[in-house]
Amino acid sequence: MTRLVLIVRSFVFYIGYFSVTVFLSLFFILLFPILPPKGRYIFASTWCGFVLRWLQLCCGVRYVIHGLENIPKTPVVILANHQSTWETILIYKLVFPVSPILKKELTQIPFWGWSLRLLKPIAIDRSKPREAGRSLLVQGVDRIRSGNSIIVFPEGSRSKSGTVKRFSRGGAKLAIAANADIIPIAHNAGYCWPAHEFIKRPGIITVVIGEKMEPSTRDATELTASVESWIRKKVDELS
Repeated sequence: MTRLVLIVRSFVFYIGYFSVTVFLSLFFILLFPILPPKGRYIFASTWCGFVLRWLQLCCGVRYVIHGLENIPKTPVVILANHQSTWETILIYKLVFPVSPILKKELTQIPFWGWSLRLLKPIAIDRSKPREAGRSLLVQGVDRIRSGNSIIVFPEGSRSKSGTVKRFSRGGAKLAIAANADIIPIAHNAGYCWPAHEFIKRPGIITVVIGEKMEPSTRDATELTASVESWIRKKVDELS
């Protein structure tokens, strides 16, 4: 497939992606006062489902999931490697209610950011690491006790396909503080949706959901090392 064809297909995808995002975000903001809590997350999950389906139709990006049965109905801390926007969309579709941890600036994006703010994300200021760490623990524990799972990308920023950056201990500290299990997730989404690139490449993204890791008998360093080791091994296998 030529580069020109890939550019055209990606362009068509983004037209639909942005158009539907603006429309559904406005619709969501208007309906928010009358939607029940569960309905709000179902609404967000519906948007995610559309994006994934539209990506498949426009760009030929499909996916398979292994270990879906490992996601429990109780609130958990999800730790995943981070290669693109794709995995954030998928996890939001698979797990709800869920609160992602994200950069504060993202909630200021017109329409999408405004609607995301209504879903109680944990927005942190990465320019203030200590304050961000405290905010993660305080808000994270509160969200988990309220019934929400938490999505954490412990690398902090997106990595190139096939690579994994060193993990921070924030997700493990949150799991210990809230006494919540960790669910590790590994994937190779960066192959089809590379970070900071316009072109989307056709292919099959593989997602592996691991068994829960209990925090009760480990400290944050040991728990982080266990999750990182498992994800690194899976990413190497997928690559």
